[in-house]
Amino acid sequence: MRLNVYLQKAGVGSRREAERMVAEGRVNVNGMKALATTPVEEGDAVTVDGRPVAPETKPLPRLFMLHKPVDVLVTHRDHRDRRTIFDLPALNPPLWPATHPRLMNVGRLDANSEGLLMLSSDGPLAQAMMSPDTGLSRVYRVRVRGSLRPGDIESIARGITIDDVSYRGAEFVEEYGQGDSANRWYRCVLTEGKNREIRKLFDHFGCVVNRLVRLQYGPFFLGDLVAGEIREVPPGKVKDFVDYLGKKGVVL
Repeated sequence: MRLNVYLQKAGVGSRREAERMVAEGRVNVNGMKALATTPVEEGDAVTVDGRPVAPETKPLPRLFMLHKPVDVLVTHRDHRDRRTIFDLPALNPPLWPATHPRLMNVGRLDANSEGLLMLSSDGPLAQAMMSPDTGLSRVYRVRVRGSLRPGDIESIARGITIDDVSYRGAEFVEEYGQGDSANRWYRCVLTEGKNREIRKLFDHFGCVVNRLVRLQYGPFFLGDLVAGEIREVPPGKVKDFVDYLGKKGVVL
């Protein structure tokens, strides 16, 4: 196994971070200073800063739920100096202690969207949560100007191709009892989540999205989180989720 892959599986960090640790001389294999090309075989002893590491001793990943506000970008930094989620007070000291892990976002919400954004301390877990093969449901409440016809909803449910991009079947359900308003609310459920998918699907059928709120990502719910607030998922629930992924064949 490649050393950077081994270190990632052991929970040391991303492959790039692992490569940096090797270059800094912090990694030993069987007591010898490792190189980037050093392979790791079964039974080898690997240490980082003198501490033994192995995939079987990998610490439990940490997951956080953030209520992303509107007009905030999901990125670490923006070349136009626009506000990002990592500029939010909840993700900055003193509310976000230096002892807490560096987080990566699980997928994205565009600047005009709001609601539940998952953040993970573990790259493989984040990738598994985003993978279409895992098929985690993303549930949204969406307000649009215009309305879908029953045939439009059936087309979306079957799956549709727009501008040479294929979209997996999704569930769009109109909320009734909305009077004669020009706006309609829909409950939308995706299991893939391509770039601006909901907006593009509505636009294809002549509707304009003017509000989009993500309520759920897999087994995690927005609940009573207020805009800008972050909350850690309890370790027991993280373990149950990791076990669930394992039963689906996901190796973290």
